[in-house]
Amino acid sequence: MIADVLERLRALLFRRRWNRDLDDEVQFHLEQDVAARIRAGADPATARREARLAFGGVDHYKEATRDANGVRALEDTLADTRFALRALRRNPAFAATAVGVLALAIGAAAAVFTVIHAVLIAQLPYPHADQLVRVYQYFGTPFLGTISVVDHEAIRDQQKTMDAFGTARWGVATLTGSGQPEAIPVVRVTSGVFQALGTTPAAGRLIEPGDDPVSAPPVVVVSDAFAMKYLGGKATAVGRSVTLDGKSHTVIGVLPPGVVEIAGMRSVAWPVLQMATPTRRGPFGYRGIGRLKEGVTLDAAVRDLAGISERIYPLWESGFRDKNARLRPYPLRESIVGRSTGQLSLFAGAVVLVLLVAIANVATLVLVRAAARQHELSVRATLGASRPRLARLVVAESLVLTVAAGVVGFVVAALGLKLVGVIAPELPRAREIALNGGTALVAAALAIISGLLVSISPVAAVLGGTILTDSPTDTRRSGGGRRTGLVRGLLVASEFALAVPLLLAAALLANSFLRLQRVPLGYDAESSFEVRLGLPSQRYPDGPAVPAFWRRAIQAALETPGVEAAGLSTAAPPDNQGDVNNFNLVAHPVPPGGNEHVSPWAPATPGYFTALGIPLLDGRMFNAGDTVGDSLTGPPPVALVSRSWAARYFPGEQAIGQQMIEGGCYECPRTIIIGIVGDVKYQGLDGGGDGVYVPLEQANPREATLFVRTRGAPAGFVQPVLQALRRLDPDLPLTGVPLRDQVKNALADPGRWTAVLTAFAAVALALSALGIFGLMSYVVRRQRREIGVRMALGAEPRQVTGMIVARGMRFVLTGTVVGLGLAMLEGRWLSALLYDVTPRDPFTTAAVAVLLLVSALVACLLPGIRAARIRPMEAIVAE
Repeated sequence: MIADVLERLRALLFRRRWNRDLDDEVQFHLEQDVAARIRAGADPATARREARLAFGGVDHYKEATRDANGVRALEDTLADTRFALRALRRNPAFAATAVGVLALAIGAAAAVFTVIHAVLIAQLPYPHADQLVRVYQYFGTPFLGTISVVDHEAIRDQQKTMDAFGTARWGVATLTGSGQPEAIPVVRVTSGVFQALGTTPAAGRLIEPGDDPVSAPPVVVVSDAFAMKYLGGKATAVGRSVTLDGKSHTVIGVLPPGVVEIAGMRSVAWPVLQMATPTRRGPFGYRGIGRLKEGVTLDAAVRDLAGISERIYPLWESGFRDKNARLRPYPLRESIVGRSTGQLSLFAGAVVLVLLVAIANVATLVLVRAAARQHELSVRATLGASRPRLARLVVAESLVLTVAAGVVGFVVAALGLKLVGVIAPELPRAREIALNGGTALVAAALAIISGLLVSISPVAAVLGGTILTDSPTDTRRSGGGRRTGLVRGLLVASEFALAVPLLLAAALLANSFLRLQRVPLGYDAESSFEVRLGLPSQRYPDGPAVPAFWRRAIQAALETPGVEAAGLSTAAPPDNQGDVNNFNLVAHPVPPGGNEHVSPWAPATPGYFTALGIPLLDGRMFNAGDTVGDSLTGPPPVALVSRSWAARYFPGEQAIGQQMIEGGCYECPRTIIIGIVGDVKYQGLDGGGDGVYVPLEQANPREATLFVRTRGAPAGFVQPVLQALRRLDPDLPLTGVPLRDQVKNALADPGRWTAVLTAFAAVALALSALGIFGLMSYVVRRQRREIGVRMALGAEPRQVTGMIVARGMRFVLTGTVVGLGLAMLEGRWLSALLYDVTPRDPFTTAAVAVLLLVSALVACLLPGIRAARIRPMEAIVAE
């Protein structure tokens, strides 16, 4: 018994060793013998049977294959890879085209995934970031407002669902004492902000509760870059003093290197936010930041803050009558990301479409190449290679192509990520976007998936035998027959079906962008420039000092040669940097407890309207007697309104003479409308023209923008005006910006997104046209003899051309119709990004269809013309 087992084991080991050693040699001689028998006249089936019997029989051949172990499989894989590399090296044009097309698509997809992961998916760089929330004022509509000092104190003292809560306010401060005065971005914060975020300083300490009272000395936390630039580094920064807005602040801490953003607000310094005891519910403009307690849900926090809203409403009802307003928390990450979710989702979809078009394009090339290798594959099948063995060779070649494309695509992704700062400089969390291992994994995964998808159609053709002939000498079949030709056509049709939604999205964005450029601004942006001014409270205390400086600033600008007009306002179109105010109408009051109206609110001088060319349409302009308005016994406050504002709130009525209650102050004098002016875009170029103006000295702001109108190009007058202003106060940071540059800045973001999507669409269109061109060129090459016979029998060249074009356009039309159906599904993603155009705009849809069909027609026409030039006798003799 034991001896028998040992003998069987010895025989098995010997057979496996013999198979490993001799299998390659047996296969080689077997193929040689089969070829010799065929040349001698034997039919292929008989030649294969006799050759296998001569080399030990079919059973031995099957056993040698069946006994191959994992090592042998690995050796076969390496052999297939080497063969694929040799085959691709013999056809460098095909290899370079396929690798280049896929590399661009894979690289773009990997780069976009990296951006989406960093912006939308990855946790914020704070401990337990999923517990962080931002608190808004919710008015029962999509509008989410900021909170007030009253809200801050109520949440701080009454909330029960947060471990920490703080308030922040972004702004610009004047830095002096470190050379030339400089305006720097700052975020003023209470101690609860750093506590909620869990921030750790690199040096010193952060703001603590003892720093919050107005009576406490002003302190500031600075960034590492600020410390290096102004304070000699973090080692020497703590304890130093910096002057912000004329007030000395002690540096108490330095944040780690690279941290220039807190809760989505970019800054280089974080002064303490010291808030005085409020006298009314407003003003708003603050951002609440909190951290939920462990185990507390967002819904529980919503109920907690809603209860606080109900408790504080009766206390401040006289100045805030919106009973439906609620304090509400939202996940901090969602509040930071904002509208970029829609933008990135759109571009992610665009990249996926480009990738699918590229895969379909390369799959078509691979299938055409497999059909072109019909003779070679048929010879291999005749020599004994099974269909799975041939399919494995095709898969190996496809994987070699796509893996090479993945490697190149990773390089493309790295270059693409470097362009993110140029394409989308305002993208949230942009500093967190970086090349990493995830990018490499995505590129590798996409390469493998692409390789498998590219292999499906040629493998199916090989396994189904549609590209194999019964005899290796039979070359009459044109690329695998009707079924394979249909597969190639469907692949090309799918390219057009995928390209249509992308082209339509790009065309709609381009249409929207063109309309945005033609939006009437309501003011002259070509002849004016602006200078933003901020007066520090230390040098300009409350009282007459502030309005006195504003009058001197206007006079200094007007005395500059070449200046035609000058005026001040707190608003700076087209993106309003001023205030938004709530108001009620005496003639049409909102229902008790209802939502008060909200509108852009701009204190301004009469010269502001002259400098910007804003026309007075009805009524009168401000005069010297309109600057009081703060007494129940004096002249009432007055206001100018825009034409759109008047039409909205007093349709069919006379707006002049109507009265308003502004800012929720129902005990204050009522504001009287004295005039109507032209519409100005304050809420972006795609916003409305609503606006309310009050006299600047009536509001007495510390920050305002000086607008200057000149006789010639504004750029030549900026420096003389700045010099005149510096003579008034050399410590103010001053920069002049032409208004047309501000308009360009407002158009920059939609312009960049439109350009990127258009580039993706152009790639998809080019790949689709290349696909149909390659397919019809292949058809002409494979049917050369048939075309020659047709022409020999009397077919006209134009008939031949028409036949080729009609055959190709059938696939194009099919893909276009399917693509238009798919495009209807993208409307809800596009609508938020479009201006004055609908996602189903018929003109844009028709233009896209025409562009696609014309490009396809040209791509089909070129092979059709080549077919018409075939000489019948040469084609027949060659076959």
